[in-house]
Amino acid sequence: MRYRAIFPRDLFAELNRLQRAMQQSDDISPNIRGSSHGAYPAMNVGSTPTSVEVYAFAPGLDPAGIDVQLEKGTLTLAGERKVEYAGTPEQASIHIDERFAGRFRRVVSLPDDIDADGVQARYRDGVLHISIPRRAAAQPRRITIQ
Repeated sequence: MRYRAIFPRDLFAELNRLQRAMQQSDDISPNIRGSSHGAYPAMNVGSTPTSVEVYAFAPGLDPAGIDVQLEKGTLTLAGERKVEYAGTPEQASIHIDERFAGRFRRVVSLPDDIDADGVQARYRDGVLHISIPRRAAAQPRRITIQ
């Protein structure tokens, strides 16, 4: 009986949890690709010659509760994901909690040639898509030779 008192019920599950926690702590430092392994919401940011495209993967959120701001070349997404339990939190017994809950804020620096007046944001099937056009003067043009 003493064996059960010293070690957790599933020693290997506990070792896996500790290993994941250590790997995530190594990924905290920012790099050229981004600084947010495990950050919420997960994002893809890319550009085309005519626009900058941002995709934020935030299933289960009310789009009215997501605050999107563009100021001085910086895009900010903020909001809150509520904790969901079957019953009251006092009655719930959590065994695994991998879904993010709480307030979030993500900030993305944008290029200097964006047109802030033409920004469009759409939320569909849990994906927030923000399209930010580039200024016409900054877009590449083909010059004909006469």
